[in-house]
Amino acid sequence: MRKNYELEKRKYIIGGFIVIIVLIYIVRLFNLQVMDSNYKQFADSNAFMRKTLYPSRGMIRDRNGKLVVYNQPAYDVMMIPRNVQEFDTIDFCNTLGITVDAFHKRIADMKDRRLNPGYSSYTPQKFITQISAKDYGRLAEKLYRFPGFFIQQRILRQYVTSTAGNVLGNIREVNQTDIERDPYYAAGDYCGDLGVEKSYEEYLRGEKGVEILYRDAYGRIQGRYEDGAHDIAPVSGRDLTLSLDIDLQQYGEQLMQNKIGAIVAIEPATGEILALVSSPTYDPKLLVGRERGKNYRALINDFYKPLFDRALKGAYPPGSTFKPSQGLILRQENIITLSTAYPCYHGFISGGLRVGCHGHGSPITLQPALQTSCNAFFCWGLKAMLDGHRSKYGSVAEAFEVWKRHLVSLGYGYRLGVDLPGESRGFIPNANFYNKWYGENHWSANTIISIAIGQGEISATPLQIANLCATIANRGHFITPHAVKSIQDTVMPAQYVEKKFPTIDRAYFEEVATGMRMAVTGGTCRLANLKDIEVCGKTGTAQNPHGKDHSAFIGFAPYHDTKIAICVYVVNAGFGATYGVPIGSLMIEKYLTDTIAPERKYLEERMFNSNTIISSGVKKH
Repeated sequence: MRKNYELEKRKYIIGGFIVIIVLIYIVRLFNLQVMDSNYKQFADSNAFMRKTLYPSRGMIRDRNGKLVVYNQPAYDVMMIPRNVQEFDTIDFCNTLGITVDAFHKRIADMKDRRLNPGYSSYTPQKFITQISAKDYGRLAEKLYRFPGFFIQQRILRQYVTSTAGNVLGNIREVNQTDIERDPYYAAGDYCGDLGVEKSYEEYLRGEKGVEILYRDAYGRIQGRYEDGAHDIAPVSGRDLTLSLDIDLQQYGEQLMQNKIGAIVAIEPATGEILALVSSPTYDPKLLVGRERGKNYRALINDFYKPLFDRALKGAYPPGSTFKPSQGLILRQENIITLSTAYPCYHGFISGGLRVGCHGHGSPITLQPALQTSCNAFFCWGLKAMLDGHRSKYGSVAEAFEVWKRHLVSLGYGYRLGVDLPGESRGFIPNANFYNKWYGENHWSANTIISIAIGQGEISATPLQIANLCATIANRGHFITPHAVKSIQDTVMPAQYVEKKFPTIDRAYFEEVATGMRMAVTGGTCRLANLKDIEVCGKTGTAQNPHGKDHSAFIGFAPYHDTKIAICVYVVNAGFGATYGVPIGSLMIEKYLTDTIAPERKYLEERMFNSNTIISSGVKKH
């Protein structure tokens, strides 16, 4: 009989189909059981519940050990949608003090992936946050009636003081961007927002733990899985010690009430920030609790922008506080000596150009020029450097670049690297800036003469201006300013310990410091002259094309072995001696003596009660 080869082939075809079907099932099962976590979550959720244990966030103290920020317990109502069974909705809502409509809206928002991108019916979802202890107690007694719901304990920040909001910052719930950037976070977690809470988040947050609980066939919690053998304990965050003197900070904020501006006080020897005042400010307690969102929106919409840290982010013309840096550069470049004198007949006059000045002796040398804040001296000095030394520099542009490099080494034009978020760099132009503006070889000192006295295109932050003052106080070096003095069980980053040396010789800093001392004993800073304390200072009246001039002051004390260097900048407040000097001298006196002399109490009261916002004409629209 002839063999049927067609039937023989059919056997292999059928076998092949069977193999393919088996392989498809294997791949599918592999995807379901191994690759796709939803089914594992489903299986696990029936038998186990993984409960996150949140660590205590690190506490924050000031430089004197005073507690500033600590933790308090808060309670979130959580739910696993897959495990929710029929329950008395009205009883649930009455227990929590919410309406039935609010209940259904919250459920709908939770399931809306636009509002809650990480939603899964198998994983814990936040139903309501930060319930009161009273509500927590009522709910805890009835929780067995609401299957699928549980209470998650969290940590909220409690602020001892109503001051230093711009330094302390706050915490907020993480968003999807935070979760994608850092795998540590999950939906519902909190992270630092603004201030040291943000910049030191990795130290403060600690490490989360987990508790594994097992359920019975009805989904009821029966206890810890294997007596907690697989639980992971949370690790508390590290405590921070701020460099701030919180009492001095509070005093500075009182002095700056009803004023726009900033105060920056630094300990020159360490670079530690003693006070960092931004005014108007805000109470950090406003950004805690269930009212945080509403309060945050109000602060954002406030006309005077209290969330804007003017000490770090505000870029202002430094005005005459810039003159000490000019004196340093001119001496370093051998443009002048201590005996070099320039004329001042109520201003700088050159080729039809005039920069005004107040009345004082003429001609004048460097230290008396600092004492009287002479504009003409520093204008003539810049002109001599840019226009009068072509053989040394080759061109105006090359001379200008040398000038700028010295300024950058003094901390201007770039971010200093303070340990707080949002620092501005200010602005110091380069030669290319003027080449583009005026044309190459078509500008000279007279064209840009206003920069000699801290005007024109120059801008700096109060932090940068204070850092210059600290550099002079140290006679030629600074340490990057920082708001945190120490981190528990951690060495401070090297940048907050290492000295930085500008391109100016130490001897020239001593000369400038002497001129600033003369300004206090018999010059524009006489209001800063304190009994038994040798104060050095320099006023600044920064011209403002948009309104009243800005009042500024830099100073340090004592003259030798300096403990504090300070910058005060009051927007639209007029002459530097009117507000800058009084506020700066009061801050120095308060820090060094812990009191204000009776004969200076009138000055304190005047600063407390004055309102430069009204007098400047800067009003809400």
